Amino acid sequence: MDINISNYLRINPVDMALVCISTLIICLIAKHYFWDVILEFFQKRQDAIAADINAGEEARKAGESYKEQYEMQMANVKSEAFDILETAKQNASAEKKEILAKAREEADGLKTKAMQDIEREKVQAQKEMKQTIADVAFEAASKIIEKELDEEQQQKYVNDFIEHAGDDSWQA
Repeated sequence: MDINISNYLRINPVDMALVCISTLIICLIAKHYFWDVILEFFQKRQDAIAADINAGEEARKAGESYKEQYEMQMANVKSEAFDILETAKQNASAEKKEILAKAREEADGLKTKAMQDIEREKVQAQKEMKQTIADVAFEAASKIIEKELDEEQQQKYVNDFIEHAGDDSWQA
């Protein structure tokens, strides 16, 4: 057996024709028995790819919609946060004013009460002082006059003296 490499590398028209005829026969047989199955497989594959593309497109659109909603919510959250801060500032300011007003009112009330207490104590002290002066004057007058006037008359003079003691008319 003589193996010559040139026999394998040669182009023979008969071999080419036989290869073309055999390929045509295989294609015709495949078309007759398998072509519908192959077309059905390719159609299913094409439909699956189209469905995946559509699902991807819908997912992209849904994602964009969610993104827009998120951005709108974030903008709303920012404005709500600003509104809450402004409301809190206004409430704090109003509460501050209210507390200051209450404090002033209490201070004024305490001041008024203190002034009333002082005035009451002053009046009480004046009464006590008048009574003490009256008692002293009555004792002094009774010793000086030694029963010339009755006690009722003396008391009237002493009270009159005390009432006008300190007035401008008394000093004149």
